[in-house]
Amino acid sequence: MVAFTPDEYRHEGNAISLLNYHFVFIPKRRKKVLVNEIAERLQQIICDVCNENRWKIIAMEIMPDHVHLFLNAKPTDNPSQMMNKIKGRASHHLRKEFPELLKLPTLWTPSYFVSTAENISTESVKRYIEQQRD
Repeated sequence: MVAFTPDEYRHEGNAISLLNYHFVFIPKRRKKVLVNEIAERLQQIICDVCNENRWKIIAMEIMPDHVHLFLNAKPTDNPSQMMNKIKGRASHHLRKEFPELLKLPTLWTPSYFVSTAENISTESVKRYIEQQRD
């Protein structure tokens, strides 16, 4: 995984952006199934999906019953579509490669948590904008 700092600006065509999303998602019934080889394979799958979509992984932690994922994305990326791609690919491959996961009706719950992470505070932006009049 390539090291990426969360305060690097992304230059994409005619846009410069800094959009960092913190995602948390869990297996169905919060089962502790993300362990050992399953966790390792999940990490590979997430890295593959992120590389294909040019999302930069800032941090990732796979716990037995949930995943924390901190990503930098392009301005055209929609957080719900990002989650759908990651969870969809992971579910498909993990359930195919690890038959014990077929005991769950689905691998993931349909819900997830997402939050933006700002680089600077709202007050700093307000002060900056106010200073532009001078």
